[in-house]
Amino acid sequence: MPHRGTAEKRTAKSDPIFRNRLVNMVVNHIMKDGKKSLAYQIVY
Repeated sequence: MPHRGTAEKRTAKSDPIFRNRLVNMVVNHIMKDGKKSLAYQIVY
């Protein structure tokens, strides 16, 4: 049992072009070595 309590759920942010959380979740999943701009190019 943690002493600090439970962590609160955070919602995923939406992507800048389509304003869709699912697109941002896919980008974060395929992101390699922190290169988010490359992952956005692949998805779009």
